[in-house]
Amino acid sequence: MIQNDSLGEVRMIPIDQIDVLNSRDRNNKVFEEVVENINKVGIKKPISVTPRKGPDGTERFLLICGEGRLKAFKALGDTLIPALVVNKSDEEAFIMSLVENITKIRRSPLESMADIERLRDTGYGPKEIAQKTGLTVSYVNGILLLLKQGEERLIVAVEKGRIPITAALSIVGAGDDDKAMQMALQEAYESGSLRGGQLKATRQIIERRKIHGRGLDRKGPKEKPKGVSTTSLVRTYQREVERQMFMVKKAEHAQQRLLFIVEALRKLYADENFGNLLRAERLDTLPKYLAERIWPEGSHA
Repeated sequence: MIQNDSLGEVRMIPIDQIDVLNSRDRNNKVFEEVVENINKVGIKKPISVTPRKGPDGTERFLLICGEGRLKAFKALGDTLIPALVVNKSDEEAFIMSLVENITKIRRSPLESMADIERLRDTGYGPKEIAQKTGLTVSYVNGILLLLKQGEERLIVAVEKGRIPITAALSIVGAGDDDKAMQMALQEAYESGSLRGGQLKATRQIIERRKIHGRGLDRKGPKEKPKGVSTTSLVRTYQREVERQMFMVKKAEHAQQRLLFIVEALRKLYADENFGNLLRAERLDTLPKYLAERIWPEGSHA
């Protein structure tokens, strides 16, 4: 056991006594890398937990940060894991978990932004969120506005550094007015906040946003529509001609079979014994369509 008065103590904790406070999905490739790394060199940084009493009074722990490392230990079959044990309230543990997730380098922009929104929903204002995450207040305010408007496409562009957040907010402010959008871009360019590659990237994002919407497609990239060419038109026309010729042949075949059936029924109904049998069984009537073809003059044989 390693004692640290300011941070708590590092202990070997039974994995089955740890409850995950703020669970989230993991990238499989990244997780496999974590497992392989821990298997080779061991854990470099202990997970963080806070002690709690279980329903039966036994000692349990809430995980504050390190879910990936915890899952890696489970995957490797370990039963104990090094953990920094600190005394924190449920609220403090939750906030620490969110902040730790936000500051991770390999997290996706939308995951980080969603955690900022969760901090807001927990009751923290932009200034407090900025202090806890190391972001500026104006940036937090901008991200919260983009989240409220469902502007996932713009959020990813801002987080990847393709466009400044001021440009993203200008796009949102312009709405669907193309003229207002162009004026906003011109003002940003003249003020120096949008230059060179960022101006080009902003225009591309505006076009994609107009075509594909504000959100991101999570089902993967869509297949690009194929261009129309003379060859494709001729091929389509030939397929349609073949389809219609096939339908004509089917119709002719059906007509021939119907004529055979009509002729056979005409001969059967001409037989007096067969007619008597049908009348005895009360089967001497036919659908109007067949009757008109068997007795075209309306006479019954």
